[in-house]
Amino acid sequence: MISVMVVDDHPIWRDGVARDLAENGFDVRATAPDAAAAVRIAATVRPDVVLMDLNLGSTSGVQATREITAALPDTRVLVLSASGEHSDVLEAVKAGASGYLVKSASARELVDAVHRTAQGDPVFTAGLAGLVLGEYRRMADAPAGGAPPPRLTERETDVLRLVAKGLTSRQIAERLVLSHRTVENHVQSTLRKLQLHNRVELARYAIEHGLDKE
Repeated sequence: MISVMVVDDHPIWRDGVARDLAENGFDVRATAPDAAAAVRIAATVRPDVVLMDLNLGSTSGVQATREITAALPDTRVLVLSASGEHSDVLEAVKAGASGYLVKSASARELVDAVHRTAQGDPVFTAGLAGLVLGEYRRMADAPAGGAPPPRLTERETDVLRLVAKGLTSRQIAERLVLSHRTVENHVQSTLRKLQLHNRVELARYAIEHGLDKE
C-alpha cells in the first residue's frame, strides 16, 4: 500500500483529497496545514508520496519540498497547486518535486499520478513536462566543467537515454525486452552513481550530456 501525506492550507480541500485517496486504497498517514508542519510531520511518518500545495502562507511549499526531499530521499513530492505559472513549476522541480499537477485535475488523474509518482515516474499536467525539459535544454547550453562523470554500464546508459525521452519504466522494459524490476534496478543504480534524487534530475543529466538526441 502506498503511503501519502497531504499538505494544503485549506482544510476542506485538504480533507477532501485525503478522503478520496483513502477511498482509493492509499494509506493516508497524515495531513499538514503549512510548510513547517509538513517538514516536521513528514520526518515522523515518512510517506512514500507527499502531495504538496505551493501557497502555504508565510513559507512556500517550494521550501518545504526542498527540505523534505533533502531529508527523506525515499519520499517523493508531487505538487498539487492551483497555479500553472511556468515559474512556479520550474521552482518546484528545482526544489526536488517529482511532478506537478494543477488542481483542475480529475480525481482519477490524481490517483493515477500518485501511483506513478510512487513508482518513480515524473508526472506533469499536460504541457508542463515539455516546459521542464525545455528549461533543462537551455541550462545545458552552459559549458560543462568539473570532475568527469561516473562510468555507467551500457545497459544503464540505454535506460537513461529512454528516461530522457519521457518513457515510463514499463515502456522502457518493453522497448529493451527487460522486466520492469530490472529497469527499476538500473534506474536506482544510475541515481546512486550520479548522486541524483529522481527521474526528473536523470532526464536533466541525460539532456546535458546529449543522450536524449541519440
